[in-house]
Amino acid sequence: MKTAALPIAIVRGEGALLYAEDGKEYIDAVASWWVNLHGHAHPHIAEKVAKQLQTLEHVIFAGFTHAPAVELAEGLLKILPEGQSKVFYSDNGSTAVEVALKMAIQYWKNLGKPKKKIIAFRDSYHGDTFGAMAVSSRSAFTAPFWSYLFDVEFIDVPVAGHEAETITQLQTIAKSGDVAAFIYEPLVLGTAGMVMYSSEVLDNLLEICQQHNILTIADEVMTGFGRTGKLFASHYLKYKPDMVCLSKGITGGTMALGVTTCNSRIYDAFLNDDKNKTLFHGHSYTANPVACAAGIASLELLLSPETKQSLESIVALHNNFTLEIKQLAGIKDVRQRGTILAVEFEDTSTSYFSNLRDTLYNYALGQGVILRPLGNIIYIIPPYCITEAQLTKVYQTIKGMQLLLTEK
Repeated sequence: MKTAALPIAIVRGEGALLYAEDGKEYIDAVASWWVNLHGHAHPHIAEKVAKQLQTLEHVIFAGFTHAPAVELAEGLLKILPEGQSKVFYSDNGSTAVEVALKMAIQYWKNLGKPKKKIIAFRDSYHGDTFGAMAVSSRSAFTAPFWSYLFDVEFIDVPVAGHEAETITQLQTIAKSGDVAAFIYEPLVLGTAGMVMYSSEVLDNLLEICQQHNILTIADEVMTGFGRTGKLFASHYLKYKPDMVCLSKGITGGTMALGVTTCNSRIYDAFLNDDKNKTLFHGHSYTANPVACAAGIASLELLLSPETKQSLESIVALHNNFTLEIKQLAGIKDVRQRGTILAVEFEDTSTSYFSNLRDTLYNYALGQGVILRPLGNIIYIIPPYCITEAQLTKVYQTIKGMQLLLTEK
């Protein structure tokens, strides 16, 4: 707090725009940390939330259930990767990951075949609770807690040209026979700098896991709900995960909600007369009816023809901008997958704590655009309602950054 700038007070939102207390407007080009799908204060979601508040605001979810939780679960299972059959509610992305890890570890214990190892990508990020930190890359953000985190077998991200090394690393670890699960961000590692890799190599990795009876956990907290161009990144793959973690866009950015889904194989390992085989995990606000109502409304919008058209438009505009920006001086790389676009500048300062990051961030704010650089990497993950004019302004802001850096 000593080094942070004063926070900007936001008083209202509409579509892709946020309005500050001083009257200035900002284009929310990062969808408020990747959560907002359909725009701020969306009337359809607001209407469903208001109606639910007048009916049932919350009820304990241990021994009880309610229509919004059932309807949202059924809606998710219809569109999730093939094989998902059960839904476990929590309240954010980190807890969705915690639940998946606990499911994976207890799955083997319940079968009487305990396994200890978890495999994850070296530069991954899965959340800020302890299990999620453990399977995330060791960094300055987790440094105070390293001695408390359980050991994880990290493998390299299989970026273009290095796929064979990662495959070999996984094969070597898998042969130990003591691996409970492999958790991964499918196709795009968000916090690592929107690092992207191919569906073909991920299929190779998942095939190895299947051959060695290793459970697979797809962390689709960021990539879910259309971000990669398909409803889920796992839809690009032949091999489907045993578990999927969801949050962020699940309610259209309206409320906190987490979901961990699993296939029947996982579920059946807990279905037993022995109560010690129960998954003892719960939250006070598990399956909150208001959050579930927001999720149902967001799902309706996501599956509409209008959203499909918006996604296609964003992808086409990103494609055009990619061709334009990659030709300019000072650009190291441009990466795109669906609505996610990342521009990496040649500056060597990749740290989140770098002065470059602050320079780029403040420059964008000055242009009325919210962009949160990851060191020398700028990314766009817009709400699907963003207009062509608004997206053009975001592109122009990034080109302004390029000029700023090359003129130094």
